[in-house]
Amino acid sequence: MSATQRNGSHVRQIIVLGGGYAGTMAANRLSAADDADVVMVNPRPRFVHRVRLHQWIAGTGTADEDFAHVLSGRVRLVVDTATHIDVAGGRVELASDAALDYDHLVYAVGSSGTPADTIDGVAEHGFVLGEWEAAQRLRARLDAVEATDPGAPATVIGGGLTGIEMAAELADAGVPVRIVCGVVLAPSFGDRARRSARRRLRKLGVEILEDCHVVSVGPDTVTIVDNGVRRIVPSSTTIVAAGFGVPDLAAVSGLSTDTAGRLITDETLTSVDDPRIVGAGDAVAPSGMAFRMSCQAANQLGPHAADTVLARLTGDAPSPVRLAFVGQGASLGRRGAVVQLTHRDDRPARVVISGRAAATIKELVCRSVIWGLRLEGRRPGATPSFGPTRQVGDRQVEVNA
Repeated sequence: MSATQRNGSHVRQIIVLGGGYAGTMAANRLSAADDADVVMVNPRPRFVHRVRLHQWIAGTGTADEDFAHVLSGRVRLVVDTATHIDVAGGRVELASDAALDYDHLVYAVGSSGTPADTIDGVAEHGFVLGEWEAAQRLRARLDAVEATDPGAPATVIGGGLTGIEMAAELADAGVPVRIVCGVVLAPSFGDRARRSARRRLRKLGVEILEDCHVVSVGPDTVTIVDNGVRRIVPSSTTIVAAGFGVPDLAAVSGLSTDTAGRLITDETLTSVDDPRIVGAGDAVAPSGMAFRMSCQAANQLGPHAADTVLARLTGDAPSPVRLAFVGQGASLGRRGAVVQLTHRDDRPARVVISGRAAATIKELVCRSVIWGLRLEGRRPGATPSFGPTRQVGDRQVEVNA
């Protein structure tokens, strides 16, 4: 048994795998349990505020925090990487060859940017957005280009919100940028929000290429196909923002996963294979249906995963997950943004906010993420839950106001 003794009582061992938004929030909430030791395993010694990575890359902001500022002092941080979960034995094996026993485990390993495998040369010459280490390489590349060939153009592959923010941030910093969108710019936005994003990007000087795609990447060029016509254009730095993938830890550990590798759970976020394992964040698919990968979802899934564990510690029945989306936002340089309000099921609503007002809202949202983590660390349970819900198939979905 992995439980230890404290003042004559059993102390449960809880491991949280991953120190992103969901994992940090879950660990902070779990720190309220007096009869548990909480350990968070994370490959980095600092918290990465990923929604600000585009700012750090462009040299316009910071994107990391000391864990002491966002993580409860009752949580022990282990800087290491989980390589295998021994489900039967209740043990996590680490890259350092150490191992940690657990009574309960929160699987919150997150996601990372994925290379566009269909594009020739992208692995050798492209820079994939998504993780801190990749962001460091990209920033070093941009600095080197600025020093040797100032004014050389950059290309962003992917017209989603991540690509839009990266292109706008670089353009606002004076880098000539084109964004190759595939089918359409900002596919998750409604038409009004999409038009606003286009206007702002064009004002910043971003070349927007819709309904075309990149087929190959060279050291300083990209090959684009537009209406069946290939053309080679200069690109000193080619940035891939074509989607996110998840680690294969669950799959290699023999746990049930969806086709993307996400841990399959029930609606309480409990693994369908073992009640001791609970999932949260981007790498989880409740009932096999994942929520949109986002900080917004992670900051709700993390507390709910913790509540499921806490319920099991007290012998109570955990509740189904309740998630409510309120909007999608993209910063467009330091003085502009677009905020697309959504229904709680994440469908675009009619209300769109743009310009400086939207930039102020987006900045407040980014700051509030850190404030929320700190608050949960000081006062576990402070993050609210949402309701009421209604049953739609196998999923509890928020009732729209």
